[in-house]
Amino acid sequence: MSIQGPNVFVVVPAYNEGQVLARTIAELADYPYQIVVVDDGSETPAASWLWGIRAHCLRHVTNLGQGAALRTGTEYALAAGADVIVHFDADGQHKPALIARLIEPIISGGCDVVLGSRFLQRSDRDMVPLRKQILLKCGVVVSWIFTRLWLTDTHNGFRALSAAAARQMKITENGFAHATEILELIRRSSLRYCEVPVTIRYSEYSMAKGQSVLNSINILIDLTLRKLFQ
Repeated sequence: MSIQGPNVFVVVPAYNEGQVLARTIAELADYPYQIVVVDDGSETPAASWLWGIRAHCLRHVTNLGQGAALRTGTEYALAAGADVIVHFDADGQHKPALIARLIEPIISGGCDVVLGSRFLQRSDRDMVPLRKQILLKCGVVVSWIFTRLWLTDTHNGFRALSAAAARQMKITENGFAHATEILELIRRSSLRYCEVPVTIRYSEYSMAKGQSVLNSINILIDLTLRKLFQ
């Protein structure tokens, strides 16, 4: 890390987010972090919405999936000299002001990976719609079965990794199953991890873009097949 402080890169995977992406990145740009937007094959290139906003823009020619976008952004950040890498959703759910809380355990040397949780504080939990709470708690059990890590919130895209941890955690899942794969990689690599409370801002847009029950079933099938054929 430099004398001035850690070099923090925020990786934002994006697919057809349009003006919502512009608002998200503009808010992030008010903070002293490097921003990496990975356009995962959007119909209208993400860069078209980001004129005049400070960000590194990468683009997949075709839509590969959120896991693939995070992999691309993480590799770019490491090559650019990142000390800490933050994964951040494009739909405005995450608060840039909470990044400092997320990365503090890494900067202080206490953890290699920090995972945001909506369920550590009652005020954060109460903001999660009941149907989503039930789905997320089912996800906790499924993730424990596959990874043997018991967490309060296993499918929160708001997380931070030290550069050393990011180099060890090679994401291979292109789709949404990458969230469970990351937990499995934490266990395999014996990385130190912790959860910190984060507040998620739900909107009609973010709820519509979120995980459906059917998609959750597809993720479970993908995870099962990967376990069987490892």
